[in-house]
Amino acid sequence: MIPYVFTVVVVFFVLILFFAIFPVGLWIRARASGVPVRISALIGMRLRHISPPKIVDSYIRARKAGLELTTDELENHYLAGGNVERVVSALISAHQAGINLAFKTSCAIDLAGRNVLEAVQMSVVPKVIETPPVAAIAKDGIELRAKARVTVRTNIDRLVGGAGEETIIARIGEGIVTTIGSSLSHEAVLENPDLISQTVLGKGLDAGTAYEILSIDIADVDVGRNVGAQLQMDQAEADRRIAQAKAEERRAMAVAHEQEMKAAVQEMRAKVVEAEAQVPLAMAEALKSGKLGVMDYYKMQNTIADTEMRNGIAHAAQPAAPAGADPHKKG
Repeated sequence: MIPYVFTVVVVFFVLILFFAIFPVGLWIRARASGVPVRISALIGMRLRHISPPKIVDSYIRARKAGLELTTDELENHYLAGGNVERVVSALISAHQAGINLAFKTSCAIDLAGRNVLEAVQMSVVPKVIETPPVAAIAKDGIELRAKARVTVRTNIDRLVGGAGEETIIARIGEGIVTTIGSSLSHEAVLENPDLISQTVLGKGLDAGTAYEILSIDIADVDVGRNVGAQLQMDQAEADRRIAQAKAEERRAMAVAHEQEMKAAVQEMRAKVVEAEAQVPLAMAEALKSGKLGVMDYYKMQNTIADTEMRNGIAHAAQPAAPAGADPHKKG
């Protein structure tokens, strides 16, 4: 009994090892699908660390779709780091849609990091790209914000090395800004938004990109700020500040000049007081030296007193001016 159980266990493990090394199930599935695959090729895939199910299933799908591919081509793309299943799906979609897509081209697109299946689908069903709001200012100073919907489809021939959606969106925005900026008034743009579409579409913005622009439709145009009026207000405010600064400068200069004049008057008064203080000393010196006699001094004092008396009589005899009248104005 024991040798029989041992034999059964050994046979079981041998079968497990056999099916692990020899993918008989895949070989049977391929034969049943009418796509012959050699068992030695499957064993070689195991030894080269290639997933036989991915290669065989993709190969079966390709042959059933009428594509002339070999397992060696699929293995080479797998070893290069490509996505075999996606490439085969893209080739089947292109073949069904009548798009001329070679296997090498699809492999190059896949290895370049682009989704070749999505590119083929966009060739069949165009994609609509909506741009963010683009602000531009017309010549009358009114700001307009426009959004556009761009319908594009993939250009398979330019997919490798061609620019992406970001370049399309940037070029569309530049075209919108240029078109609105060259318009004489914002009203002309609002009356005819198709002018933006026609102008932008005629610039050939899809050159050097992986897409072909089919149409550009202006989805929305909003009126923004009156930038021209705001600039004029800012300029007027700047001019006012400049004039105020100049007036403040002139006032400061006038105040400084007034202070200088006051200082000069104070200096002159000080000199006068100093000179008047020297008069008694000079007269004393003149009396002492005999240059001025006593009688001459008394005559001079009498003359001064007489002059002061006459001035006092003249001021007393002048009639008083009525209230509010100018005393210097003659009647």
